Amino acid sequence: MRIESPALQLFLVFMLLSLGACRAVKDTHIQQQMAASNCNQQNIYDYTEDDMPIPLHTLAIDKTLSAYLSYENLNMANAIGILTDLTSYVRLKNDNTPPSLEKRISLLELKQRIDHKINMASLEVSAIASEMDCEEERTSQVANYLKAGESELESKLTVAAIVVGATGAIATGGVIKNETASNTVGIATGITEASLGLIMLFNNRKIDFYHERNALREVWKGKKISSNFPPSVWYYLNYHDPSKDTESVRMQIIDKWKNFGQIVEEDDLSVEQIYFGNGGKYTTEQLVNRADMYDQLESHITLMKQDLKSLSLALEKL
Repeated sequence: MRIESPALQLFLVFMLLSLGACRAVKDTHIQQQMAASNCNQQNIYDYTEDDMPIPLHTLAIDKTLSAYLSYENLNMANAIGILTDLTSYVRLKNDNTPPSLEKRISLLELKQRIDHKINMASLEVSAIASEMDCEEERTSQVANYLKAGESELESKLTVAAIVVGATGAIATGGVIKNETASNTVGIATGITEASLGLIMLFNNRKIDFYHERNALREVWKGKKISSNFPPSVWYYLNYHDPSKDTESVRMQIIDKWKNFGQIVEEDDLSVEQIYFGNGGKYTTEQLVNRADMYDQLESHITLMKQDLKSLSLALEKL
């Protein structure tokens, strides 16, 4: 019966080892990375609903303008606030009066203003996309850190299970002559191996991860204005024409989150407190999922540049 003690002690040692999965992160730099983000360089947008572009389908578009530009071109022009200048530019280009210095200067000024706004919009999109990318990388780094800890513990438990199994086999295979003691050691070894296996199975660490500035929350809730996105980008994400059989970009993103199981609405904790709140305790899987959501959001925002390029090319052909 004395031989039961080492097996029991070994079991207790690895039970204590498994509790290390919940230990606090002591590295100051890592704590700072999990508590706050430096991805946003004080780009907090402060505007009202009146600053938002009026939906294109509610506007009376000049027929001359719609003859040269596609619906998508017009919507992008509306998003970045150049419809008025664009209308004046197209009318002046189609004016059949003899060219004059005044007309040429007016065309040049209008074109410069239009190009300037297109370039500024492109820079704005790049700035927003870079923040989304930074948040994705920040989340992925913490996920990798957490996964490394899980892998390390799993490796130790695997080695421990092999050692316990080998020791038990040797002990019960001939070292212990007493049948009762041999059976006791065999049972203790089996329990220890099963316990180590259970620890490996439920080796899911959690870590505190916070994000007071949360772009995913604004996409999910879809309020009239945003502190994360400028008016042009927020308009682009939310625009929906009831006469067309397409959803807004924002709703397309949300539908993908739901359809691919990234968001389960019945799980209030994950939806409101984790992904769309200010943060909390994340598992590795949840962190990876959050990073993927930011990657998808970044991709859709970056696509706005294609519409800007299309608008710019259309203007060159006028």
